[in-house]
Amino acid sequence: MPDYLDAVMAMLGKDQNRHAEPSAWDRLHAELGVQLPSDYRVLVDAYAPIELNGHLSLFHPATERWNLGQWIRDTVRAWSEVSWDDLDADEDPRLLFGLKKLSFGVEDGEGDWSQHRMSFTEWLYRYLVGENMAGPHSSAFYPGPVQLRRLPMTAAERPEPWHGPDRGM
Repeated sequence: MPDYLDAVMAMLGKDQNRHAEPSAWDRLHAELGVQLPSDYRVLVDAYAPIELNGHLSLFHPATERWNLGQWIRDTVRAWSEVSWDDLDADEDPRLLFGLKKLSFGVEDGEGDWSQHRMSFTEWLYRYLVGENMAGPHSSAFYPGPVQLRRLPMTAAERPEPWHGPDRGM
């Protein structure tokens, strides 16, 4: 089995660690009541806030803008407003996957749900090599280096694009 963390970091290039701050993770974990996966934290510390291939954004808990904690709170609030009891059985992810409650999932924007029993870095690796990781027909493969875009930290800044090393793809 490949080391997916190393494989993803090789695709993304040199880590930046611009906002790495262990106390920010401690605060977020205390607020959430759960620890986010260590491979996810390593990648977020190394690169976030960033956008990958124009589709996937990673936010960081130590930044005011693009703040991971705020994004989680906003997302939880939005999903808590869904009337789950009004969904048909084939739309309710709890019934589809035999779950008592939702802890993580991917919704593809069309009402379809996917569940992946793997680490975040394996999911990201497979996403970056063009597999259907957000549901059927969701692949978005980009040949060549991964396109990265550092997200601006102030209103005056502009996104800063660059790319990872050649992947031979």
